[in-house]
Amino acid sequence: MILNEELLSVQRGEQGEAMRKVLNTLVMYGEAFGAERMVKITGSMGHAVIGTGSMTWGPVFDLMDELIAGGALPKQSFTTDPRGVEPHVPMSLADRVMFKVIFSNQKRMEKEWQRMGIKDSNAYTCTAYMSEVGNIPEYGDILGWAESSAVSYANSVIGARCNRNSGILELMSNILGYVPEFGLLTDEGRKAKWIIEVKCERLPEPQLLGSAIGFKCIEDVPYIKGLDRWLGTELTQRVKDYLKDMGAASASNGSVGLYHVENLTPEAKKFGEDLILEDAQVFVIDDAEIERVKASYPNPWQEEGEAQLAFAGCPHFSCEQLQDWTERLMNGLEEHGRDKVTVQTIFCAAPDVIRSFKTRFPLYYDRLSEMGVTVSSLCPLSYTSNPLTDKIRIITASNKLRYYSKARFYSEKELVDILTGGRTDG
Repeated sequence: MILNEELLSVQRGEQGEAMRKVLNTLVMYGEAFGAERMVKITGSMGHAVIGTGSMTWGPVFDLMDELIAGGALPKQSFTTDPRGVEPHVPMSLADRVMFKVIFSNQKRMEKEWQRMGIKDSNAYTCTAYMSEVGNIPEYGDILGWAESSAVSYANSVIGARCNRNSGILELMSNILGYVPEFGLLTDEGRKAKWIIEVKCERLPEPQLLGSAIGFKCIEDVPYIKGLDRWLGTELTQRVKDYLKDMGAASASNGSVGLYHVENLTPEAKKFGEDLILEDAQVFVIDDAEIERVKASYPNPWQEEGEAQLAFAGCPHFSCEQLQDWTERLMNGLEEHGRDKVTVQTIFCAAPDVIRSFKTRFPLYYDRLSEMGVTVSSLCPLSYTSNPLTDKIRIITASNKLRYYSKARFYSEKELVDILTGGRTDG
């Protein structure tokens, strides 16, 4: 790999042994994928996928201590993924004690992030690109992120450039300030190998459409046609929320790190069908395909029965989504003559988004509490990725949570019906 003079200085050890190891690790990573050079990270802020202090991640935090001791610190401030548990989330005393053991490295990790320059104590979210949080890359920025849904959003909705890295390589990239140039950082790597023709009778749920795309494309780039029929050609907040959830689903059911939406996403609007490779394959998604994908989801519950816990907001909700889901529950409860949700429910959003929601919609915030809904900034994936939740019958409308946990998937309408008493299965 060709290194510039700044990086050659690092390789000679002139910035310390820790930095030399960081560089050599990234060089080996890049060379494994055919990268010929390193390119400078240009985003104004980094992001770290490690937001939960799991008891099993001791070696990760030992490495972080070694980096700090060696003076190898991130070049810029950063946000990080959400915590796995929060004190105000309802649970039994026994479970609270066990969660404290499972996430026993949380305080250690947060102290390490403070020493490395985390933005602030509210910077724990998978949707750092929300305006309230402020970690918003610009078109063409080079990033070193790892969070799959954030990588998808930054590449696709913003037009920044980022590969799907691992958490450790992400940390090292932000320390060095460079990433190896290959894959989605190159013009050729951003071209579409698939044409996805959406021919549904109505706008499909983003989680299911994204799942169908991920199943088919795996890690390739799709060029999606037909969505502008419902979404239009402008990236309003409603549209960005839809694409956020669609991208998260395609990144979990497959490994899609970038998609183009005809007449809508920035590169598709700029380059059009020039983004499509000559030998691109065509895949049609209609209502039958959406139903087929949904029917293919397994029931992961160990025992049948009524649902015991519901999650919404994976990836984290926007302020507008919190408002929309509050209205859905209010209308559903009124229709079915109930005051409270039938299942313990947790809505998840970034701390700064929750604060904004509370300020902008105080009556809705209070109403959620009255309906029995907890609003939290925890990570549903981390919360459910432990033996304590294996036997809990969890329901969700998030494909990402469904994929990585034992939560059972329902469409958004089905989930609202269950929570408001319109149906009892679950």
